[in-house]
Amino acid sequence: MKKDPRSAARRTHRQSVVPLAVSACLLLAPSLALADGSARAAGGAAPAVLADLSNLKTLSLWAYPQAAAAARENPSPSARVVGHLRFLTFDGQAQVYIALRSYTIAEATWISVPLPVRPNGVIGWVPASALGEMHVSHDYLRINREALRATLYRAGRPIWSAPIGVGRRGLPTPAGDYYVTEKLGAIGGPFYGPYALATSAYAPTLTDWPGGGVVGIHGTDEPQLIPGRPSHGCVRLRNSDIARLWPLVKVGTPIEIV
Repeated sequence: MKKDPRSAARRTHRQSVVPLAVSACLLLAPSLALADGSARAAGGAAPAVLADLSNLKTLSLWAYPQAAAAARENPSPSARVVGHLRFLTFDGQAQVYIALRSYTIAEATWISVPLPVRPNGVIGWVPASALGEMHVSHDYLRINREALRATLYRAGRPIWSAPIGVGRRGLPTPAGDYYVTEKLGAIGGPFYGPYALATSAYAPTLTDWPGGGVVGIHGTDEPQLIPGRPSHGCVRLRNSDIARLWPLVKVGTPIEIV
């Protein structure tokens, strides 16, 4: 696969960034309870603060990792490890992570991030110090498998929409919340069309795709099959439609597949 020639450094200058401390305080009102009820430090210490950072629709934060770190089941250095941050994607581009929530206790801050690994849906907590500056996205891409249509929203308003092809019976495009991990051009032959977006989703059954089964959003050499269910799990677009989407969508953009 040929990589998008735009480097992560150049993308950084084109995106808005906010310091994590500012985002945690100003973006959304904090909650004071985790799912397991561990809201306060032991011994009567200052209360822990849990803050939502991304709603995955109109406001989302994402970052590049800046240090190696284990992702843990809970925001604690003794919690079970569920994965690790990685610096590069399968295609050698800079890996990005969406920041879902922050948890601060005793001057230590943790960030929960969805991990682009199998099985889909794994979320881990990493030290805030392991992530770089937070980039802001007001976009999200909705993939509707029933209507066979994809729509890109910006600040809640649709700015692009097109018919799609999705996974066939027995090889479904997986439902869930994901995000764009990289942008690829000229992927090697007409089958994928002129452009492709790699996502954090994995095919439920197939593992022999690039990256071990990464679900892509790409063009096609069979436009007559769109709209329809012709794929092995990827989302296909007519080449003219992926060409229109390409300059609009950015890495770190949340994807909702319904």
